[in-house]
Amino acid sequence: MSNEQSSASDLQFPGTTRVLGHNGDAQVRRTVLPGGLRVVTEPVPGVRSASVGIWVDVGSRDETGPQAGAAHYLEHLLFKGTAKRTAVGIAQEIDAVGGELNAFTAKEHTCYYAHVLDEDLPLAVDMLCDVVFDAVNAASDVDVERSVVLEEIAMRDDDPEDLLHEQFAAAVVGDHPLGRSVLGTEESIEGMTRDRVHGFYERSYRMPKMVVAVAGNVEHDHVVRLLRDALGDRLVGEETPEAPRAGRAELSEQQRLVLRTDDTEQAHLLIGCRGLDRHDDRRFALGVLNAALGGGMSSRLFQEIRENRGLAYAVYSQSAAYSDTGNFSVYAGCTPERLGEVATVVRDVLTEVAEHGLTEEEVARGRGQLRGGLVLGLEDSAARMSRIGKTELNYGRHYTVEETLARIEAVTASDVAVLAKDLLTRPLTTSVVGPYASVDELPRGTHPVS
Repeated sequence: MSNEQSSASDLQFPGTTRVLGHNGDAQVRRTVLPGGLRVVTEPVPGVRSASVGIWVDVGSRDETGPQAGAAHYLEHLLFKGTAKRTAVGIAQEIDAVGGELNAFTAKEHTCYYAHVLDEDLPLAVDMLCDVVFDAVNAASDVDVERSVVLEEIAMRDDDPEDLLHEQFAAAVVGDHPLGRSVLGTEESIEGMTRDRVHGFYERSYRMPKMVVAVAGNVEHDHVVRLLRDALGDRLVGEETPEAPRAGRAELSEQQRLVLRTDDTEQAHLLIGCRGLDRHDDRRFALGVLNAALGGGMSSRLFQEIRENRGLAYAVYSQSAAYSDTGNFSVYAGCTPERLGEVATVVRDVLTEVAEHGLTEEEVARGRGQLRGGLVLGLEDSAARMSRIGKTELNYGRHYTVEETLARIEAVTASDVAVLAKDLLTRPLTTSVVGPYASVDELPRGTHPVS
């Protein structure tokens, strides 16, 4: 095993521009502006759209206990108004050009993005910069948005599958910030003050931690000029971009079995383990393993659980990778009385693959599924923007599509077998949401095997 990590020395200094790669004949370029703000662009030939994203290397894992939910709260709050735009004005401007303006928060980053016609790129850049860098964060807006976030938490609590995934994430990492809900808790949101959330904003939203990614019918120098105009005298200083997150997470003891009692028609099951961090170069083998094991209708889990036995309608595997750890899991939804049988079959399949790997045919299908998913998923400017922004933030470099395809194609059945033997023999966590009063009521076969 080896890890691929970028250091601060791999990054460039303010005032410089580099060619990172090519998209056909077009160049993917990065400029570092004064203050350490990175600008990455990818021209996409043949489109009439432009997508702009401001990526901030801050997420829910960066919050302290009382701040829980602050990163997501800001995602709502920044659209409530700036020094020169009201919330209504922001909505009216983007609607007037038929564009999309939105944001999302994850464990380790937040993204604010706009998708517009290419001719409206100047508006998108100006509006996003205004929202992200010049938000008012008024106390009255904090109070209004509190109710909205609490409603979002209530919606999550009404969705058993969402609850299941959050419960699993917390159980598998133990008492660690990565186990916290991005939304925060009712208690933390009720106690969120303007000083608390604005203080988090001022400490966290710094240019060395940010990437502006733009893709579509765009030209790099034009994007840089638009950003200089929008940010003006904010672009000062000699700070360089921060290096990507890396390291090894210090995780406490994981829980082996967790239950959320819920009056549902189905039982919802996740069985999984701690996985790979995103710098681990085995991540390509993991992608193939995941696709072949539970990524489609031909996958081993789908065929065994749904097609051969008819035990569940939905069954799939998935992996999540962070800067210093990750997780791998299998989901199935079934009638409550079949939960034990489904859990037993999932464990049997994982044990079989851990001991014997996958067939050459399964690995070939897994590679093909990854290749097709990658290329087809990059057919629009928004997907291209997301890829270059996230890659820059996470790795400090650009991976071309061709480079990634080559890494996928190089994965062998032996690579998958070696990884499966390591990954799938790790201690398993079982997470259940369903109509059971206690773990003692869970069907035989659900409880972890020692």
